[in-house]
Amino acid sequence: MAKVKSANRAKQARQTPDSSASLRKHLVELLKGGEAHVGISDALADFPADKRATVAQGLPHTAWQLVEHIRIAQWDILEFSRNAKHVSPDFPDGYWPKVSASPDDAAWRKSVDAVQNDLRAMIDLVSDPRVGLYATFPWGDGQTLLREALLLADHNAYHAGQMVDLRRALGIWKK
Repeated sequence: MAKVKSANRAKQARQTPDSSASLRKHLVELLKGGEAHVGISDALADFPADKRATVAQGLPHTAWQLVEHIRIAQWDILEFSRNAKHVSPDFPDGYWPKVSASPDDAAWRKSVDAVQNDLRAMIDLVSDPRVGLYATFPWGDGQTLLREALLLADHNAYHAGQMVDLRRALGIWKK
């Protein structure tokens, strides 16, 4: 048994920085979406301004509430993944906007742009072969970049689905 453990440790030590290239590629595809589900970019694209504060019957959130929640949660996951001093918002109140409507078009655009920028930043982090996917963060309690990337992809996919449902209920889904 000791020989097997020793051989496994030796194998891990021999792994080159790009030995996880295939996994990194698949993570990027998952983060972008569009493989098995609608990507967050497509779910948010061209959302009509006059529908952003509308609650559809049977659905709990407006488009503004969803985009802001996605932005806040994604930012939190990204910052946790790269900043030991990051402090997460209070849960759950800190992850949802207090109002159902964006103040204006500029606020909507700023939120959507932040979603796109933070998603690109996570993709860049995951794509960097110098950054370990399996190393636990010293500031966490067992989390790894792999875990955080999967969490972000899962969270975005869930809420992208909600956004598509909202768009369908409002009659504005054309895909």
